[in-house]
Amino acid sequence: MHTNDLRQLAGRLIMIRLSGTELDADTTAFIRAHRIRGVCLFRQNMTDAAQLTRFTGALRDAMGADALIALDQEGGAVVRALWVPPPPSAMALGAAGDADLARDVGAAVARAIRAMGFNWNFAPVLDLNNNPQNPVIAERSFGADPQQATALALAWMAGSESEGVACCVKHFPGHGDTHVDSHRDLPTVDKPLSELARFEFAPFRAAAPHAPAVMTAHIVYPSLDADNPATMSRAILTDLLRTQWGYEGVIITDGMDMHAIAHRYAAGEAAVNALLAGADMVMAIGSRADQQETIAAIAAAIADGRLPLADVHARLARLDRLACAHPAGSVPYTTEDADRALMAQAWRRALTARGNPHRPAPRAKVRLVARQDVVSDGVSEAGVPAGAVAAMLGRLFDVDLVTFADAERFDWSALPADGRFTILASTSRRRYGPHARATWTPDLHLALWNPYQALDFAAPALMTYGFAPPALDAVRAWLAGEIDAEGRCPVPGF
Repeated sequence: MHTNDLRQLAGRLIMIRLSGTELDADTTAFIRAHRIRGVCLFRQNMTDAAQLTRFTGALRDAMGADALIALDQEGGAVVRALWVPPPPSAMALGAAGDADLARDVGAAVARAIRAMGFNWNFAPVLDLNNNPQNPVIAERSFGADPQQATALALAWMAGSESEGVACCVKHFPGHGDTHVDSHRDLPTVDKPLSELARFEFAPFRAAAPHAPAVMTAHIVYPSLDADNPATMSRAILTDLLRTQWGYEGVIITDGMDMHAIAHRYAAGEAAVNALLAGADMVMAIGSRADQQETIAAIAAAIADGRLPLADVHARLARLDRLACAHPAGSVPYTTEDADRALMAQAWRRALTARGNPHRPAPRAKVRLVARQDVVSDGVSEAGVPAGAVAAMLGRLFDVDLVTFADAERFDWSALPADGRFTILASTSRRRYGPHARATWTPDLHLALWNPYQALDFAAPALMTYGFAPPALDAVRAWLAGEIDAEGRCPVPGF
């Protein structure tokens, strides 16, 4: 087979990321030369709906009718298009505990992104979060109970499918019981196979007949494969998922630029390993040089027979079926107002109280303590600024705002003893350290992101499972006495 033909076959097995907010001539030429049909867009590629719709339209023109144009629009903190109705996080839906609501939210998410030309959403998360120290999943999980989490995830997925957007369940076979972020290092989940089957695997096995796509985890599971992360494990991707479970959909890797992979393998080697393990598409979202190296390595593996041509065509057929069932291309968005109301209602239904919190009296003097910075961790969008929380509280109370740069250095005892009702607003995913846990004594804790932070203090808490504007409005409505906090946290310890 001609070298160029091999590189075009390889190009159809990878998904790339792009820089900028428009499709330039050089990138168009690269896409067409290698017949690339998969692109994942991120926050830095997006300005507004009009720009994004132009961008995805140009991508579809360059990639063809079987284009796969993807993003991470999970809900909560992991959303890329910020101007559409903001969906609650998975754990917020877990707290509401209503499969019909989950289905409606999944459909509304799909309507918003389909209108901008996307046909593949890397959601929902099927990880069962049972590790309170998990630095990257937490509220992205529907909860810790396999049956409940699976029911909600399947409902969310059915809603998306009803609007023509393919889902991708992740992170197979389970990222919930880690204390390491695979963006930073390579985690291990060292449990007996029987425990994995009962817990981590359960949602994925239940979803296998329904999920159009599965995303792999960059995690080692020694009871299945002591040497390779799941992304590169034939025992996990082929023997377990394909053979034992009979999965017929698309298997795509998580981003191969993540440190769990990129710090241990060359880009081309990693991609070939993943395909040999059973992946259908490699998420080559590193640099252009990494993408070129990946294409060259896959082409070489096809040429020398390590990746047999019949296996390549089987992978391409699965990807073709996914694209054919979920055609790319924008459609009119006529339900934005109704979807915005739906999302606001879902955030309100998720609001969860812990420890019998009390509302300050109207116009009471309160002191808000919150972080100065709200940086992105590279996975999630940046949190809500302290000023926005203060403005929300200012609609009800006389607010004095105090911010801190480093929680472990902040001296709570230095706050004025002036009788103000003290509210701590937690606006990052990071758990608190020993100094804060031992010395901070808020009257009310607003856990506006990671609900596990509510466990760091003895204070009464309100948990929102996210910081989108309607989550803040739910807090305001509770403080004003307009609603009760009726959510139930779907993980142990609360």
